[in-house]
Amino acid sequence: MTSTHLVVMGVAGCGKSTIAQGLRDRLGWPLAEGDDLHPAANIAKMSSGTPLTDEDRWPWLDAIANWTAAEDAAGRSTIVTCSALRRVYRDRLRQAPGRTVFVHLVGSPELLAERLATRPGHFMPPSLLPSQLATLEQLEPDEEGIVLGIDQAADLIVQRATDQLDLNPTNV
Repeated sequence: MTSTHLVVMGVAGCGKSTIAQGLRDRLGWPLAEGDDLHPAANIAKMSSGTPLTDEDRWPWLDAIANWTAAEDAAGRSTIVTCSALRRVYRDRLRQAPGRTVFVHLVGSPELLAERLATRPGHFMPPSLLPSQLATLEQLEPDEEGIVLGIDQAADLIVQRATDQLDLNPTNV
């Protein structure tokens, strides 16, 4: 059976970690927090308010794909958080074996900014939100995934993701 790898994606403040944890609780799959896989230089750069370049992102995306590949080799489906802002980044993540499916969380710039302003202790400053929104490329029709609004309760978003992707625990 082919492993499925969910990439919970979107700009900062969209709730990737919260939704990924809800999916983990529902499905029982291993979860990797993409932020934990960033090289220290990336975290320092973002903490200083400087957006990452593609060159900064490639090692991080490779680390995520390598984690997914290792879990796939062990026969496990996974969940990982990753902004996956551009098509080329998602293409890189899809290079790992198994089925890669994107759960794109979207919200208004105002809601995202409000969330970032009240998020304690995260290295990503709210000042980087405009650059993330400018970089974001929507999922294309040939990319497997779904788009879900974040203006609803987290448990409802998790339920909609599992329903739309046919990932209810009885089906996996």
